[in-house]
Amino acid sequence: MKLTFLGATHEVTGSCFMLEACHRRILVDCGMEQGPDVYENADIPVKADKIDMVLLTHAHMDHSGKLPLLYKEGFRGQIFATSATADLCEIMLRDSAHIQIFEAEWKNRKGKRAGKEEVLPLYDMEDAEGALSCLVRCSYDKEIIVAEGVRVRFTDAGHLLGSSSIEVWIREEGIEKKVVFSGDIGNTNQPLIRDPQYLTEADYVVMECTYGDRSHEKPADYAVALAQVLQRTFDRGGNVVIPSFAVGRTQEMLYFIRRIKEENLVTGHDNFEVWVDSPLAIEATNIFREHMWSDFDQEAMELLQKGVNPIGFTGLRTSVTTNDSRSINEDVKPKVIISASGMCEAGRIRHHLKHNLWRRECTVLFVGYQAVGTLGRALLEGAKEVKLFGEEIDVKAEICRLPGISGHADNQGLIRWINSFEKKPSRVFVVHGEDTVCDVFAGRLQDELGLNASAPYSGTEFDLAKGMFVHVAEPQRIQKETAPAAKVSKVFARLVAAGQRLVGVIRKNEGGANQDLTKFAREIHDLCDKWDRE
Repeated sequence: MKLTFLGATHEVTGSCFMLEACHRRILVDCGMEQGPDVYENADIPVKADKIDMVLLTHAHMDHSGKLPLLYKEGFRGQIFATSATADLCEIMLRDSAHIQIFEAEWKNRKGKRAGKEEVLPLYDMEDAEGALSCLVRCSYDKEIIVAEGVRVRFTDAGHLLGSSSIEVWIREEGIEKKVVFSGDIGNTNQPLIRDPQYLTEADYVVMECTYGDRSHEKPADYAVALAQVLQRTFDRGGNVVIPSFAVGRTQEMLYFIRRIKEENLVTGHDNFEVWVDSPLAIEATNIFREHMWSDFDQEAMELLQKGVNPIGFTGLRTSVTTNDSRSINEDVKPKVIISASGMCEAGRIRHHLKHNLWRRECTVLFVGYQAVGTLGRALLEGAKEVKLFGEEIDVKAEICRLPGISGHADNQGLIRWINSFEKKPSRVFVVHGEDTVCDVFAGRLQDELGLNASAPYSGTEFDLAKGMFVHVAEPQRIQKETAPAAKVSKVFARLVAAGQRLVGVIRKNEGGANQDLTKFAREIHDLCDKWDRE
């Protein structure tokens, strides 16, 4: 029984783990790295044709994006996933193959003039179709025997339509162990999809920590907060450009805008248009509609029972062709433009930024996570000009972020999830977070909850039967950083996490006795006076 960590270790993307037990090799996720890489990922230690099966937590590319490559290299096993995840993979993996082919052709056109060698796509459409042919659709909350001695169960993780935490029971040579892979743990009270379902027991837990060092800011009402952005931008005569993930976030935005229109939360701009300019987002929205009655939450179900489409409204427009996309910016009427990619790294959103970033009357509204090194992160951090299609563009538009719109649990949500285990797991492996966040969150699990937690690097191997590491991999950095600087960064990040915990404690004391609250406030002020060095 061995667990090997291959991807999403001290990084947010590229999720991939390998279980070896009962004479089977099982991958859990096979994701693509997105954005700049910090560490070298370990290769899958066996040939692809030696992998027996894949357990897929959800359809996002950082969890599923290398499945076609796995097929290309010889994999012919089964890929187990929920029905909604399988349906979303049908469109997302084909779209990814199209992007791989397009980018290779573009590089080759440039490279040919420079005398460079031909670039091959990571995989092509045939590989994507091959991977899709391996999908096995599974239901939530039903145990499945996938091999002799191995059974699994998918539980709703509340992160994306079809997303799952996966429970894996392994029995070998009289020893049984249970491993839980959290997948991406969802935020609570999201529109459309259910809250994450909590689990109660495991010997080992592989747990994500994307927001393990911070709490989400939560406006009192998302729709009202979004309406305020629309109102002030439309009043200036500008467009609201929303870089959005095509799958999940786009559908949530449609849900909010439907309510804005229904309740007339934006005035003076009746029947304003909302353009979804992403073929992938349009297809994903159709899949959301297909799963309305089986996978939506209670609030959305109540709308359906009244005959209301939770993600449809008057003024919703879709753009499929490139000509349709160009015409959006030729129309001078204020409008909402929702386009991919969500981090502004590729896709049609870059064209919309080119046409709107330099206009003071416009707004670029971010509604999702922006990884370090992406154009979206640069804009949020105050970039004054950016380069798009070889042209320098001044950033004059209002740049803002709608807080609280996140598909990931924040640090408090993550703590609630791991606290649901009635008996402490023997060990928690912290993954799927930025470098310092992994260490900070693992430390917090140790200090606050008394859990045996660690944040392994890619290539680390753990013997599940003996409960011990058999190989501890050293970090293999792509971008060099001196050891002292790294140490200081992690210590400071841990201090920030402590501050987040303090905020959580303060909120829990709301409604307490005035005398106690006064004493608590005095102690905090004394602490601040001691450490305020300015």
